[in-house]
Amino acid sequence: ETEPGLLVQTLEIVQGLVDIPLAIDSSVTAAIEAGLKVAKGRPLVNSVTGEEEKLEAILPLVKKYDVPVVAISNDETGISMDPDVRFAVAKKIVERAMDHGIKPHDIVVDPLVMPIGALGDAGRQVFQLLYRLRNELKVNTTCGLSNISFGLPHRHGINAGFIPMVIGAGMTSAIMNPCRPQEMEAVRAANVLNGTDANCTNWIMTYRDHKPAEGGATAGASAAAPAAGGGRRGGRAARAGAGAARE
Repeated sequence: ETEPGLLVQTLEIVQGLVDIPLAIDSSVTAAIEAGLKVAKGRPLVNSVTGEEEKLEAILPLVKKYDVPVVAISNDETGISMDPDVRFAVAKKIVERAMDHGIKPHDIVVDPLVMPIGALGDAGRQVFQLLYRLRNELKVNTTCGLSNISFGLPHRHGINAGFIPMVIGAGMTSAIMNPCRPQEMEAVRAANVLNGTDANCTNWIMTYRDHKPAEGGATAGASAAAPAAGGGRRGGRAARAGAGAARE
């Protein structure tokens, strides 16, 4: 079976089980278009880079099917360790997308989070990039959230601390595991503190019946214990603030 056919079959199976927009990911352009033809709602195309070949292949499809696209901040030269270079690549993609008539809020830039255990200023780099992407390019953003903690013990503690900081810097979505209570609690708390959870409604609805566990710890404290593996970029896109479709 060819990749376009396999992707269509997979989409049809998943769409029969869930009622949410899906991300269509393939290195084969024909497979992406085949998926777009059968996808319900507005799926997310994952992804386009700053490489000329990718820009020419993917952006016309994004415009044709009126869907959002993830833009990854690398090009033919690879991934730069210089955040200014990554911003320049993102700007190039956004400008080319706008030339095709694609609106900035339909471009979801991934600034590329590096492991902080290997690159000590990886966190600061991301915060600076997010601020510029949100304020200068007016785009939405995403990242592989757990990349920041790769190689470190108790990764979920780092991830949970990272979440409010990236949301505060302008991150509008993330690739993360929604089954990690500690990390999802951090998303909800950040939305309260940044004012995107109006009147704290979602927080109140979620924790109205929350009771402290024995010894004064919260009932969800077990989420702070490190879990095996920790995960890399896997999981589903979790909404931060108003989500990946926010204008």
